Formats: sequence, C-alpha cells, structure tokens
Amino acid sequence: MSAKKNVSLFVPLMVLSMLMTTLYASQINDITCSEAISSLLPCLPFLEGSLPVTPSTDCCAGATNLFHKVDTTKIQRKNICHCLKNTSTKFGVNSKRSKQLPQLCHINLSFSVDTKIDCNSMS
Repeated sequence: MSAKKNVSLFVPLMVLSMLMTTLYASQINDITCSEAISSLLPCLPFLEGSLPVTPSTDCCAGATNLFHKVDTTKIQRKNICHCLKNTSTKFGVNSKRSKQLPQLCHINLSFSVDTKIDCNSMS
C-alpha cells in the first residue's frame, strides 16, 4: 500500500518538474530590450554612418549572438524588432547601414534589418 502511495505522489511530481524544466528552458533564450541594445553597442559608430565603413569584430560578434537568439521565435523577433526600431530613431541609425550589417557580418536572417520595418508583420 505504501509503495502505491509513493508512486502516486512521485508521478505527478515528475510531470510537474518536467513542465517546470521546459518552461525554464524556454525562458533562458529570452532576451530583453536592454540586452539587445547592449549587444549592438559596439556597432553604434558603424550604424550611425560614421567611421569605420565596416562593422568591427566586436560589433559582428554581438550582432551574431543577438540575431541567433531572436531568430528562434516569432514573438521574440517582434519584441526585439520594436525595441531596435524605437532605439534606432533615438540614436540616428542610418537605414542603409542597418541593412548592410547582416551581410557584412555574415549573418543569415529570416527577417530584414531595416529602420522602417513593420514589426507587426514579421513572421
């Protein structure tokens, strides 16, 4: 009788812990707006249109890391899109340079990097 009681308590606890682990794992890849901006801070001189004419190694490393994280879910892409779009107007980001960044850093994206993008239409 005691063994059945232990099993009947163990199984729900196992299921609950598996659900919690899955929830926690999905939160690990979430990135905040401030983290996204911090990742791209080394890109600021390039994105503003000043020198250098190519993004730095630190810029590409940060951009690659950021874009790999946000390219996992539609919601994440939309949230970071809104964040970066709003931030780009405050920092005076050059639209031509923002479009060049993925290509110059050898990043394959499922979305366009454009200061005029409609973030709500992202797939």
